Amino acid sequence: MTTGTARRLVPLDGARLSLDRADMLDGAAPGPVELVVPTFLVEHDDGLVLVDTGLAPEAAEDPVAVYGEELGGKVRMTPEQRLDRQLERAGVAPGDVTHVVVSHVHFDHTGGLRHVPHARFLLGAGDRGAVDGSDADVAALARTRDIDPVRGGDWAFLDGDHDVFGDGAVVVLAMPGHTPGNSSVLVRLPHGPLLLSCDTAHLHEALERPAPMAADMVRADALASLHRLIGLAATLDAPVWVTHDPADWERRERFSGSRP
Repeated sequence: MTTGTARRLVPLDGARLSLDRADMLDGAAPGPVELVVPTFLVEHDDGLVLVDTGLAPEAAEDPVAVYGEELGGKVRMTPEQRLDRQLERAGVAPGDVTHVVVSHVHFDHTGGLRHVPHARFLLGAGDRGAVDGSDADVAALARTRDIDPVRGGDWAFLDGDHDVFGDGAVVVLAMPGHTPGNSSVLVRLPHGPLLLSCDTAHLHEALERPAPMAADMVRADALASLHRLIGLAATLDAPVWVTHDPADWERRERFSGSRP
């Protein structure tokens, strides 16, 4: 693999989602954990990549109306955490985004797709059914209102790993299990490589004692993907940013290399 680098990675703040820690990792002690729902901008000489898109913008006003009483009551989101507002704060027009890595089709990763309808969407082939209706079980994983505005867009369904720019700087990594098309992302930055776990892991503790979690569709595949992520981190000497983990969010400057 060639080894180009992206110019920088910009983490964009998002909503918070309060869930039970025991549901995030088999064997974890029960108790509340407030997960972060971030998105990421990766600047490359050949394009601007968005990794995931967070919650639907209207959830900032009334999450219960958007997601229902049970789930919506667990959401904390301000208008400034909408993806379009975060892009504006980063000085990026939605039309500047050339690629969107959709790590998988769960609602907390697809809510802002409507803001970047002209981008190329990169999705693991296992989750294709959520877009084209070819698999009812996979389609049921997604929120239809998130997918509908971009259903006719430029989609690339990825079989295996995918090097976005052909230079190793941004690589979508096939990590099936959580969903059939779940992915993580390798970003090579000027200060070194970084792995964005996306939902291959939900808490950093998952890297210390690998175990699947309650919502994984195929638990054996999810565990194998987690072991693959850990192995890549060792081989590449790359930190893993467990993107939902609140403690990792607090360490974001170290991961992104933006600290002076």
